[in-house]
Amino acid sequence: MKSHYRAVVIGGGVVGASVLYHLAKFGWKDVCLIERSILTAGSSWHAAGGIHALNADPNIAALQAYTIDLLSEIQEESGQDIGLHMTGGLTMAGTPDRWEWLQSAYRTFQSIGIEDVRLVTPKEAGELCPIMSTDGMLGGMWADREGYVDTTGTVHAYATAAKKRGAEVIEHNRVLELHQVEGGWKVVTEKGTIHTEHVVNAAGLWAKQVGRMAGIELPVSPLNHHYLVSDTIPALEKLDFEVPMTVDLEGFTYMRQDQKGILLGIYEIDHQHWNMDGAPWEYGFELQQEDPDRIEKELILGFERYPDLQNVGVKTWVNGAFTFSPDGNPLVGPVRGKPGYWCACAVMAGFLQGGGVGKSLAEWMIHGEPEADVYGMDVARYGKFAENKQYIKETTGQFYSRRFVMTYPNEQLPAGRPLKMAPAHSEMNEAGAVWGQSWDMEVPLYFAPKGFEETPTLKRSNAFEHVAAECKAVRESVGLLDISAFSRFEVTGPNAEAWLDKVMACALPKPGRAKLAPMLSETGRLKGDLTVFNWGDGSWWIMGSYYLREWHIRWFEDHMMEGVTVRDLGEETCGFSLAGPNSRKVIEKLTDGPIGDLKFMGCGQFDIGMIRAKVARMSVAGELGYEINCRYGDHITLRRMLLEAGADLGIREYGFNALLSLRLEKSFGIWSAEFTQLYTAAQTGMDRWIAWDKGDFIGRDAAIAERDGNGPAQVEVTLEIDASDADASGYEPVWQDGKKVGFVTSGGYGHTVGKSLAIAMVNQEVAGEGTDLQVHIVGVEKAAKVIAPSPYDPTGSAMRG
Repeated sequence: MKSHYRAVVIGGGVVGASVLYHLAKFGWKDVCLIERSILTAGSSWHAAGGIHALNADPNIAALQAYTIDLLSEIQEESGQDIGLHMTGGLTMAGTPDRWEWLQSAYRTFQSIGIEDVRLVTPKEAGELCPIMSTDGMLGGMWADREGYVDTTGTVHAYATAAKKRGAEVIEHNRVLELHQVEGGWKVVTEKGTIHTEHVVNAAGLWAKQVGRMAGIELPVSPLNHHYLVSDTIPALEKLDFEVPMTVDLEGFTYMRQDQKGILLGIYEIDHQHWNMDGAPWEYGFELQQEDPDRIEKELILGFERYPDLQNVGVKTWVNGAFTFSPDGNPLVGPVRGKPGYWCACAVMAGFLQGGGVGKSLAEWMIHGEPEADVYGMDVARYGKFAENKQYIKETTGQFYSRRFVMTYPNEQLPAGRPLKMAPAHSEMNEAGAVWGQSWDMEVPLYFAPKGFEETPTLKRSNAFEHVAAECKAVRESVGLLDISAFSRFEVTGPNAEAWLDKVMACALPKPGRAKLAPMLSETGRLKGDLTVFNWGDGSWWIMGSYYLREWHIRWFEDHMMEGVTVRDLGEETCGFSLAGPNSRKVIEKLTDGPIGDLKFMGCGQFDIGMIRAKVARMSVAGELGYEINCRYGDHITLRRMLLEAGADLGIREYGFNALLSLRLEKSFGIWSAEFTQLYTAAQTGMDRWIAWDKGDFIGRDAAIAERDGNGPAQVEVTLEIDASDADASGYEPVWQDGKKVGFVTSGGYGHTVGKSLAIAMVNQEVAGEGTDLQVHIVGVEKAAKVIAPSPYDPTGSAMRG
C-alpha cells in the first residue's frame, strides 16, 4: 500500500470492483480499492446473480444492457471464469393491466435500442420454461440476454482485470476515518494513512457509515431478502437445456436454475429492514435466520407457479441484506460541498447494474460528465429531506414490497408523504385538490369533487373531464395555479452578472426583464432550461424545476467565482400564477401600480393588495399570464385575494395535469422529457436562445461546433396522433413504414385543440411537417403526423397580448 493514490475506492463488492476496473480502463492507473475483509464480503457473495433487461427507467435499462454486454469481456480479459449462464429470460403477466403494461414496456425497449426482446404467448412461455405453470397467464416478454452469473467469480474478474491495468486491491484493511484536506482527502486505515484526490464510497452495507465519516447522511437502508435453493428436480434432469431466468409479476418471485434444482427469490410484501444505521463492521459472510412464516403468501404463489417444488426439499435458505435507496435506484455521483467525494451506493442489483455504474462514475470522475443521462441514479436527486430516518424507512420499504408491482403513470404512492406542503395546502385541499409530489413538495394535480377517486390506468383516466374543464377555464377566462414547486435561486454580489454571463448561454436580460436561459455543460449538452430574471436592483433570480434544486445548486457551486452569492429560496418563497385572457383584469383589481403596462417577459416588484410580491409577466400555459412570487407567510392571503378578485371573471384553480395539456398545445418542452443532459441545445430547439456573439460561456465551443457542422442527427418535433382512449407518455417508439426513426419524449391530450399530441425526438429526414409516421400507444400502433409547432395559437398572440 502506498501513501498516495489518485483515487481510493472503498468497498470490495461488485460495484467497487467495477468502479476500480473502469477507472483503470479509462486511463487512471494510480488507483486502489480498499476492502475491510476480503472481496465479496457483504452482499455480493450471497446475491442471486441474476441479470435481466427490464427496468422502469429506460436510461438505467440501457446501462443494464451495457453491463450484460461487458460480462463476457471481463471474463476474457481477466481469465477468471464468471459462471455466465445466458439462459434467456421471461417476464410473465397474469392480469389484463399487467399484460398491457408488458406490451408497452416491450415497445419502450425498442425505443432505447434493445432489440433482442419479443412478446410470447402463455403456450410459448410454457415451452421455453417447462417447469413453470402458465395457469392464469396472459403473456410474457422474452429477452435473449438474460441469465445469471457466479457472483464471487464476477467480482474477482472485475478486480483481476483492474489489476492487470495497473490498479491495486488491498484487502483486510478497514477504513477508520476520512478527513477533507486541501486538494483531496486523507483516508485513515488500519494499515496506515493514504492521501488521495478522490474517494469513492462503494461500501454497500456500510455505505451509511462511510458517508458519515465525511459528514454525509445518505438516504440508504439495508433490507433482508430471501431466496431458497431446491433439491434436484427430476424434470430438470430430463431437459437438455437450462430453463430461463423467469420473473412472475403476479407472485412477486424470480426463478433461475441452480444445477438441477431451482433458485426461487421473493420480494415479500411484509418487508423487513435490517441495521438501518449500517451493518456491524465484523459482519461479512453471515446470514439472517430464514423466516418462512413471514413470506408464507409469496411462497405459496411460488410453489404454485413451479409445481415441482412441492415434491422436493429445500437444500439451502438464504436471508441476507441488500442496500436500497428510496426509489430503488443507485446513488451515484459527486456530493455537493465535498469535492472529490463520490458515491456508488445502494446498487441493490449490483451484478446487473454494476458495470453501468462503474462506467458512468469513472467517466464522470475523469471527463467531468458521464456519457449517459444518469439523473435517475444521481445522488443529487435527493435533498436534506431524504436524510430523515422515517422517510428512508417508509420509502425503501415501499420500493422493496413493490419491486414486482406495477405502478401506473397516474398512480400516487403514499410512502414519505405528505412531507412539505405549501401554506395554502389545507385550503386547496378543501377546494378539492388531488395531490402529487415533486421532490419533497405536495403539488396539485387537478381539482375534483369531494369523494372522487382516480382509477389507476395506462389509458385516459376518469379524471379526464376534470382536467378538461380546468384547461377550458385557462383558455377562456382565467386559471390559478400554485407555483410553490418552482425552484428559485437568488444571485447577488459584485460579480453576479459576470458569473451569470458565464454559466448561461443566453444574452442576459436588461433590468426589469426576464429571459429563457439554456445552460450547457462543457460538451454542449443541456444542464438546464431555466429562466433568468433581472430585478433591476442588482439582484437576479434563476427559476427552474423544483426537483432539480440540489442538482442545480451543485452545478452552480462547482462553477462559482469570487464575488458571487447564490442562495436557494426554496424554503422561503412560493406563489401563484394567473393564466388566461382575464388574468390582467384580476391582477389590476389588486394594485394601483403600472402592472397592467408590464410587457411580456417583464418583471418587477409590485404591491398586490397588502402583499409585496415579485411579479413576472409570463405563462407556461401559453396565455396572457403572471407569475406572482411571495413569502411563505403570504401564500394563503395571496390565494384568497386572487380568488376573490377573479370571482366574477370565471377564475378557477387548476393543477399540473392541465398544465401538461396546455404546454403540449404550445409545443413547450419540459426538463426530464424534452430537455435532458443527454441532448444538446440544437436538438431541442433551445439554440434559438443562445447568444452566439457574446463572450465565452460554458459549452460555447461545443455548441458552435455543432452549429457549424452537420447539425444534430435528430431533432424534436410535434406529433398529432390518431388515438382515441390513450395517449403517449414517453419513450414510445416512432416508426416510418416499419423502420424506427425516433421516440416520444412526452405526450398527452390537447383539450383545447381536441387532439392527442406528443413531442418526439426523430431523425432529421422525417422531421418535415406533414410526414406520416406511426407510434405505439400502450403497445398498439397508431397513425401519427408531424405538425407545425404550437397547434394552439401558433403566433403567440394570446401570450403576448
